[in-house]
Amino acid sequence: MIDRSSDRPLYQQLADLLREQIKTGKLAPGAFVPSESSLMQEHALGRPAVRNAVSVLRQEGLVVSARGARTQVRPALERDVVELGAGDEVIGRMPTDPERRDLGIDPGEPILEVTRADGQKLILPAGAHQLRVSR
Repeated sequence: MIDRSSDRPLYQQLADLLREQIKTGKLAPGAFVPSESSLMQEHALGRPAVRNAVSVLRQEGLVVSARGARTQVRPALERDVVELGAGDEVIGRMPTDPERRDLGIDPGEPILEVTRADGQKLILPAGAHQLRVSR
C-alpha cells in the first residue's frame, strides 16, 4: 500500500510493492506487469512515478521490457553449470557496455569473470550460470 505520509518516494514504494509481488509469486516469472495506466489508477500515482518504479525493477533485473512491448517479470532461466577447479578464481562485476552488448544482457545484470588456473578467462552472464566447485 502506498503511504503518502512516508518519507520514501512514491515510486520507491510502488517498486517495493511490485518487488514483493514478484518475490511471493503473485507476479510469476513470465507474467506481465500491470500496465502503466492500471498502476496509475490503482495506486493514484502519476505516470512519472510508475515509470520510475518499473525502471528500478528493470535495473535490478527483475523485469524486462522493450519499446512497444509490455513489461514482463523476467522469465525463469535454466542455468548452465560451470565447473570450477583448483586455482580457478571468480569475481562478480557489472559489465562494460561492449560486454553487455556482446552477451546480449540487459542493463543492470551482473557478469561473472572466471579466470582458470591456466590463465584462460570466461565472461558469463551471472543470471544464466551456476558455479560448482569440482571435488
